[in-house]
Amino acid sequence: MLAAGARGESALLVAATGAGKTLSGFLPTLVDLAQNPTDRLHTLYVSPLKALAADVERNLLGPIAEMELGISVESRSGDTSSDKKARQRSRPPNILLTTPESLSLLLSYPDSFSMFADLKTVVIDEIHAFAPGKRGDLLSLALARLQHIAPNLRRVGLSATIADTTAYRSWLAPNGDADGVTLVEGEAGADPDIQILLPEGAVPWAGHSGRYAVHQVMDEVAKNRTTIIFCNTRGLAELIFQELWKVNDLGLPIAIHHGSLDREARQRAELAMAEGRLRALVATSSLDLGLDWGDVDCVIQMGAPKGSSRLLQRIGRANHRLDEPSKALIVPGNRFEYLEAQAALDAVEAGERDADRFRPGALDVLAQHVMALACAAPFKEDELLGEIRSAMPYQWIDAPTFARLLGFVRDGGYALKSYDRFRRLAPDGQGGWRLAHPRLAAQHRLNAGIIVDAPTLDVRFRNGRRLGTVEEYFASTLTAGDTFAFAGLSLEVESIRDTDLYVRATTKPARIPSYVGARMALSTRLADRVRGFLADPASWQRFPEDVRFWLEMQQLRSVLPRPGELLVETFPHEGLHYMVAYPFEGWNAHQSLGMLLTKRMDRAGLQPMGFVASDYALAIWSLRPVADPAALFDSAILEDEFVEWVESSHLLKRAFREVAVIGGLIERQHPGKRKTGKQVTFSTDLIFDVLRKYEPDHLLLEAAWADARERLTDVARLGDLLDRAAGTMVHRTLPRISPLAIPVLVLIGRENVAASDLDDMLLGELADTLAETAMRLDE
Repeated sequence: MLAAGARGESALLVAATGAGKTLSGFLPTLVDLAQNPTDRLHTLYVSPLKALAADVERNLLGPIAEMELGISVESRSGDTSSDKKARQRSRPPNILLTTPESLSLLLSYPDSFSMFADLKTVVIDEIHAFAPGKRGDLLSLALARLQHIAPNLRRVGLSATIADTTAYRSWLAPNGDADGVTLVEGEAGADPDIQILLPEGAVPWAGHSGRYAVHQVMDEVAKNRTTIIFCNTRGLAELIFQELWKVNDLGLPIAIHHGSLDREARQRAELAMAEGRLRALVATSSLDLGLDWGDVDCVIQMGAPKGSSRLLQRIGRANHRLDEPSKALIVPGNRFEYLEAQAALDAVEAGERDADRFRPGALDVLAQHVMALACAAPFKEDELLGEIRSAMPYQWIDAPTFARLLGFVRDGGYALKSYDRFRRLAPDGQGGWRLAHPRLAAQHRLNAGIIVDAPTLDVRFRNGRRLGTVEEYFASTLTAGDTFAFAGLSLEVESIRDTDLYVRATTKPARIPSYVGARMALSTRLADRVRGFLADPASWQRFPEDVRFWLEMQQLRSVLPRPGELLVETFPHEGLHYMVAYPFEGWNAHQSLGMLLTKRMDRAGLQPMGFVASDYALAIWSLRPVADPAALFDSAILEDEFVEWVESSHLLKRAFREVAVIGGLIERQHPGKRKTGKQVTFSTDLIFDVLRKYEPDHLLLEAAWADARERLTDVARLGDLLDRAAGTMVHRTLPRISPLAIPVLVLIGRENVAASDLDDMLLGELADTLAETAMRLDE
């Protein structure tokens, strides 16, 4: 890294956790500042988390003080005082640590040109956490502007978990030129010590929490000095924390850390960990990009990790030293998750990482960036387009597309331009564009940002009686007439207005399971490894006896799909006809596919009654049998049913609200006042209806469609699955439920019970009953 710095080259450093990546990224800066002292801003450090920037500040100040270097280091985030922020713009430190959002705000000030004029280096930590998403879009645009201000700027990326280094070097480089970024790879550290924690009884048929092992987890906490217990969702973190407290007979100090907690509560937990006062911390991905706590000697992953890169990232929090193995335990929630955990272990041992999929830069993010630059200074259209196209995610933007985007930023577009409130840019008299009014700059800075809070909707009867709330993602997939289970009732959707979901009680069965939000996607590479296990009986010898027997019985009763094949089983069960497919494309994709298939089955007169999905399988039950599954799994479903579903549900409205907020069409805040989620929803719904009627090709509707396809439904994986299904489907008509179907059918009982009333014993009995039917040795 020193050599690359001396040559003035940009660099991507990929090295194991604990190898000293962060200090390696800063070392050329420290050397240059020691040899050439300055009172100007020299290096900008960008991290995905405010906590990580604060942690790096502490760790950097130590070596600087020990070497007696006169180098100033400061952090800047949403938590920084306004006085300090103002002083940083006029008298910045030598090294400034910040986040993409705070950097974007800095670039919206006129003094950004002088502030960054002498900038030498930008260090991007945990680059994999940015690049493929909208925060990465914002950061790449910010890098393009910084390069415009300081043409000799070096870019440095740091990560422990990257599969495709060429793709990341392209993202990091100006104009996407991967050859302009030197790849530096660290030596491998000690192999991690990872084990799968098996229950005292059999591996459960269903569940995702690993809750059954809470006593064993508490025993591990008691054995170690400090343990981090990772959970895949905030809800699961809360559940596991409560369960651990119930069995914490020794009264050991344990805490919880996730993104929904108050900032002070998170900081208290972080400080207690740093000072060694905690024996265990239950956490979510809020600590994936970990803080350097060297005394953590064990990491426990509750439920399957969903990807080898994520598992490695989390394991790296233990021992945080290159020469000592990190100790980790995986607690699989069910039998498929056991296979997934084993696949993750094999992937880690093989050095395999999960590939990230880069997509075109988002238009709503670009609109926000253009507005930020207009706040800083007037600009000329063609010059700004050239700068924007130097950011790899936006190389696709051509002059007509940019003209449309500029029209939206200028006055809202054709259907909205007659309203003064949407007029944000005006001609500057010299062939360029400037802000239409100075007050718009303060308004932009108050509302800028990429993360839009996901509100909940109130579930109500027509008389106003409130039953509770569901997350908006779930509600947005519903259309009038859909039925779902909630609060122990079968409910039929009547309408959605603002933030209220109106329902009526019905005797119809609940077709759609009630669920909470999109889940962490199962990585394609882990899914491929699990498929490989199913097709390779020789590998089963290392599995627990109950898992091995389950697979052997599936082989006897039906068939196990080979890699690349799509197995579909149909069988009768308790008076209904079931179709179970095993795509292994993840819960999000399966949930969307379930919606589409039930609509197609409805049209075919098969009378579908409901569906349920897991990461591995999808089960649909109906009054009439499915004779030809291939006719249902047709790629035209993405052109017909998918478009109809998105347009008739509130998926598109939800996506539109997010892009309208990010793109600056709707303001979340005014000085001293923040709009409620209901007010924002009401405003965006009105505009959405106007645009759909009068300007259906509006830029933000295009952006909303891109979001609905990409993020909300995993439609890319759906497309791959349906293309594959045409030539690889294996259909088995069975006399009864198959062993492989048990884990997903158990979910029917789980999804139709309100979480607060969930009785694991009853679900266990249901699983045992299904297993007795599927795995008996007669016939």
